[in-house]
Amino acid sequence: MKLHFNVASCVRAMSKFSECTKCVDACPESIQITDNLPSFSKSTGVETAACLGACPTEAFSLSDFSVTEFFFTFIESKVRLISSKINVPCISVLSVEHLISLALACDKPITIDLNGYKEGSYLLEQIQTRIEEANFVLSSFCDKELSTNLDGSSRERVEKEDSPEKENSDVSSRRDFLSQASVKGVVKHKKTFDDAVEAEDLQVFKIDAFVIARMKDKNIPDKRKILFTTLKRADAPDIFEVLPEEEISFVSQKFIDESCTNCQICYRICPTGALSSNGKFSLINFDAMLCLKCHLCHDACEPDSIHLQSGFEVKEFFEATQRTLATFNIKRCNECGNNFTYTGGEQACPRCQTEEEEAMFLHDNAKLMKGDES
Repeated sequence: MKLHFNVASCVRAMSKFSECTKCVDACPESIQITDNLPSFSKSTGVETAACLGACPTEAFSLSDFSVTEFFFTFIESKVRLISSKINVPCISVLSVEHLISLALACDKPITIDLNGYKEGSYLLEQIQTRIEEANFVLSSFCDKELSTNLDGSSRERVEKEDSPEKENSDVSSRRDFLSQASVKGVVKHKKTFDDAVEAEDLQVFKIDAFVIARMKDKNIPDKRKILFTTLKRADAPDIFEVLPEEEISFVSQKFIDESCTNCQICYRICPTGALSSNGKFSLINFDAMLCLKCHLCHDACEPDSIHLQSGFEVKEFFEATQRTLATFNIKRCNECGNNFTYTGGEQACPRCQTEEEEAMFLHDNAKLMKGDES
């Protein structure tokens, strides 16, 4: 298996201000940042599986293995064991969202085999952290839980009872499953952007016209579609909890303070459309269930107006709502006729005000020069 990278899906490609390093943090020995984008050796393979589970936008993939296909194959099979010796190249390909969705979609408890991973290793710590987070989220609204570790004999018994079948069944039903996760019409599937600019030892990726065109699309990762749909099929709890923001890695709730200038950059670069506006650009809406917690909007906000709520309301999982975070007074400029965010004073847009100030400066400067001549 070889690692592939979809440049158009990477949040670092969407803004030079992005500080996302989740892939590097997951695989520090294999992935590095070159010219603001992830880069890695052409021979890089399954040893970087952890970056698949870490990337918020599913920009990474492995040849000959699809996490989405694994999800469907697993829930269709009778096996409830996830093991790198049986059905996945590495447990770390699974994100927290995948783990939650698998637990919700299966009628029987799932066991994750951690045998074979070196105790105390960085990789095992990452996998355990994801499992712990998934169980923490699950415990807030249901009694399902992912268990870990099987001894060798137990694993052998499971393998004898059944084994995952290859993909050969109802593909259309899988597409229907994903299509149910449509939010505001954003249902385009991720495609792999294979082998960009080649280098002798390091694959270095660049942003060309093709990538730019694809970046304009708002795409929901498959793992979010799967989570959204499995949550719709789960029973809502009688009481909704509020989870600490720092304990949730894949979704958030936000608020915007009064320093916002309505520059529009946040909802223009949001990869999923979690942040949006209306035709007049007079407000900023937010859909928590579309948020990937990639932090791109925060990184690109010059006045630092966007903030994370201290807690995430579990109610959003079951009753997703679009909230208006900011509203603006939009008026038409008396000079150029264009709409702008009015904050008081003369009804002129910032561009016309700047031009007026520059014209006055030149006029006053000319008068001073004329006075010196006389």
